[in-house]
Amino acid sequence: MHILIRSQLLFIFLIVAYAGDAAAQTTEEEDLALAYGDNSTVSIATGSKQTLRRAPAVATVITARDIEAMGATDLDQVLESVPGLHVSKSHVVSKTIYSFRGIHTLQNSQALMLVNGIPITNVFQGDRGQIWGGMPLENVARIEVIRGPGSALYGADAFSGVINVITKTAADINGTEYGARVGSFNSRDAWLQHGGKLGALDAAFYIGAGNTDGQKGIIQKDAISASGPINEERKSLDTRADLSYEAWRFRAAYQQRNMGAGAGIAGALDPNARVSENRLYLDMNYEQANWAPNWDVSGVAGYYNIDQKQADPTYTLFPAGAIPGFPNGMIGNPGHSERHTHASVSTVYTGFDQHRVRIGAGLREDDMYEFLETKNFSAVFAPLPGGLTVATGNPALVSMLPHKRNLSYVFAQDEWNVVKDWTLTAGVRHDSYSDFGSTTNPRLALVWDAAYNVVVKAMHGEAFRAPTFAEQYAINNPVQVGSANIKPETISTDELAFSWQPVDKLQTNLNFFTYRMRNIIQLVGTKMQNAGDQTGRGLEFEATLDASSSLRLTGNYSLQHSTDEATGKDAGLSPHRRYFARADWRFMPLWQFGTTVNRVEERMREPGDPRAQIPDYTTVDLTLRREKFADNWDARASLTNLFNQDAREPTFKSSGITSDLPLAGRAFYIQLQHGL
Repeated sequence: MHILIRSQLLFIFLIVAYAGDAAAQTTEEEDLALAYGDNSTVSIATGSKQTLRRAPAVATVITARDIEAMGATDLDQVLESVPGLHVSKSHVVSKTIYSFRGIHTLQNSQALMLVNGIPITNVFQGDRGQIWGGMPLENVARIEVIRGPGSALYGADAFSGVINVITKTAADINGTEYGARVGSFNSRDAWLQHGGKLGALDAAFYIGAGNTDGQKGIIQKDAISASGPINEERKSLDTRADLSYEAWRFRAAYQQRNMGAGAGIAGALDPNARVSENRLYLDMNYEQANWAPNWDVSGVAGYYNIDQKQADPTYTLFPAGAIPGFPNGMIGNPGHSERHTHASVSTVYTGFDQHRVRIGAGLREDDMYEFLETKNFSAVFAPLPGGLTVATGNPALVSMLPHKRNLSYVFAQDEWNVVKDWTLTAGVRHDSYSDFGSTTNPRLALVWDAAYNVVVKAMHGEAFRAPTFAEQYAINNPVQVGSANIKPETISTDELAFSWQPVDKLQTNLNFFTYRMRNIIQLVGTKMQNAGDQTGRGLEFEATLDASSSLRLTGNYSLQHSTDEATGKDAGLSPHRRYFARADWRFMPLWQFGTTVNRVEERMREPGDPRAQIPDYTTVDLTLRREKFADNWDARASLTNLFNQDAREPTFKSSGITSDLPLAGRAFYIQLQHGL
């Protein structure tokens, strides 16, 4: 089977490469160079814009043009192209898991996501929201990703990696665009965005809505040995505004999500449940270069609110007849609301010769101000005498009470040109929390321009993951009780990276890493404790070749091995090896054909899980684009999972689900977009 799959992939790429070379020979006079935007610079590594190859981090940049060329319809498809990052999902509402370098957990609290540089972490579970549902790609200008720790700059949860999604400004849109997409699983999306002048302001606005029945892949055996389709229905609404004037920028965003229960909250299929979440984000930014001689100044103040609604119908944790004493099934319907306010300021001083010094400070308040729960069972899984009960505010019944956390922090960073061709970046950040204490995290990066086309980087970084409120304060939960004295998880990572450009049209990057995790927060019995340690090592290789003026080839290979220190066994769930390849070919003016191949190999089970190793899979996606036809219309057709592979992501042993989670089979999408 492996030989057949690899033969298919080789056949596809040989055709694309051969056709691309032929097109280059026959249409050389057209010189249709591929435009991919600014993917040679990055700002996430230090907070300041700098060249990607010399940034003191292992980073990847994906532009809006890259996203269009991939034919991606959601954020997860794009992020799967990043070496060292595998996108998986959990059984709970099919929430995305961004697994960096073998660090794979249910709530995925070790991966920090930023939107326009601001964390969007949910303090209840440490994720991006109980119902994440992604972001609309039409409004994304670029995505910057660093693998490895980033707490010296970004604080909590910049642990295994950091993803920064940067939305479009007026300059990125420059006019009015609208579009629609339809496809498999009864999927429908539509959007409208505009960028331009609003009086003295540069203004950008976006509104988009989508609806899908979701793929109906089959779970052969859930936690009660039932079989049936996964529930991935989704409705979404996204609105965003971006207003700027001179050094000031105001952003506002509102998101609604309504989603199915995935494979079930408790691992039992729940085909009728829905869960809803509303999110509001507001921030005001000030950024002024040369604010004073040798001083640049920036600051941000922001607020965001997450409101998870109780849905109708409620979650059925286990259906009627599955658990004695619950003739109507075991029902639990949690919902919570939390708000976050934050403010920070930083300055960059360039008055010292060969130094660029950044210092800053900030404050943050995390307030889970409401927890709602409707259920029909007690803390020992016994039926409640009154049946279905609203447990809000009742300490004897509710599984969480409101809590608040305050944070203050300071940080400093120095980029020092030690001697010609050598730059040392040293940074440290101190975070002080009101509920679990303080933590200090340093990082060092030495960058050497070894030759005109070779850069070598040696890096060391430390990071922490803050305990979530569920891990600290959960009560009356039959399967998980918090611990108020729990400590943050920590990680120490060392990296050695090489960037080599042997010829103008070929760029290669190779990096090696090793890490050590300590105080991993795990469930011991029914109580959350610092009970685990994990080590990992691996490498990542990537290359980009402009084979001709009309053909670009991109590929990467990731290798990792992570060990659970308590058992000495593989930590499980993440792929040991992953191959990704992409070809983008402009076979005639204004036409582009793209092929993407993703190969996932060797995923072990968690220690103590006796199930067989998770099967490997390969997916192939195709995209055909036509630009600027019939009065500035663009059209795109995408075919995903061309060979209809039975691709699956692993279930956690704690879920009780025997089978693994199905990914979508072959799917087809058509998109039209018009610009004015």
